[in-house]
Amino acid sequence: MSAPAPSTSTAPATRIVIAGAGAAAQALVSQLDRARFTGTITVLSNRDDTPAELLELAMLPQVSVRFGQPASHIDAENRTVATADGMEFSYDQLVIATGSAPVASPVEGAGRCLSYSTIDDAARVGEAVNEVTRELGRRPLGILVGTGAAAGQAEAVLRARGVRPIRTTARPAAVMPGASTSGFAASGVIFEDGSSMYGDLVVLAEERVSRDGLAASAGLRTAATGGIVISEDFRTSVQGIWAIGDAAAFDGVRLGLLVAAASAAGACATQLLTASAPAALPAAA
Repeated sequence: MSAPAPSTSTAPATRIVIAGAGAAAQALVSQLDRARFTGTITVLSNRDDTPAELLELAMLPQVSVRFGQPASHIDAENRTVATADGMEFSYDQLVIATGSAPVASPVEGAGRCLSYSTIDDAARVGEAVNEVTRELGRRPLGILVGTGAAAGQAEAVLRARGVRPIRTTARPAAVMPGASTSGFAASGVIFEDGSSMYGDLVVLAEERVSRDGLAASAGLRTAATGGIVISEDFRTSVQGIWAIGDAAAFDGVRLGLLVAAASAAGACATQLLTASAPAALPAAA
């Protein structure tokens, strides 16, 4: 009797689709690449522009970035994702990383001051504070606008950097920057009634909501305060679907306020690789 031919695997490569292209999504792609993921990664971006960081990821052989093609519907039973323009992508593992959006429209002049919405903003705010401190040669006075967890974190960052924060929950009508090489010194806010507050810098930590609109089409569980509910390993309530970044919520809190994007991406990548690993072959008789 002749010997049996050696067994060869014909299993197709694992297909990972990522809905969203922000910091969390980018970090996840980078982590999967470092781990030498051998399947395919499709990133569905709602951005029409082509930022350098996304172009760099798009150059990886296993990555396809679809610019201006945000995910609009998930068929969890057939494991497909449709985009706003009618394209359809099949997946083995789907990661929702659509981020969050501000509740209210931007304050006039908001681009001239600092903002705080996730833990990842702490380093950027800290660097700006150091710059203002060097320029002024003294401890800065900061105006902090906002309520909730983000404002609480921002206040802690400012105090740790030596800023004297004055916190207001009233939403300003406009931000007034001062003349400074840093772009932040002597900034102030003006309210609807004409009153104003001035300091050396302004930080906006306004309320944001998770972009969790994809949850309904897939039957995903969401938190009462918004955000796709995840477990400690980033799994959602539907098999094969994961969520990271501000689109996700853990214990009712936006994930971006709990875990840095890079840390979440690293842990999620490990889970995805484990879930994508082929099942062990049974021992030969």
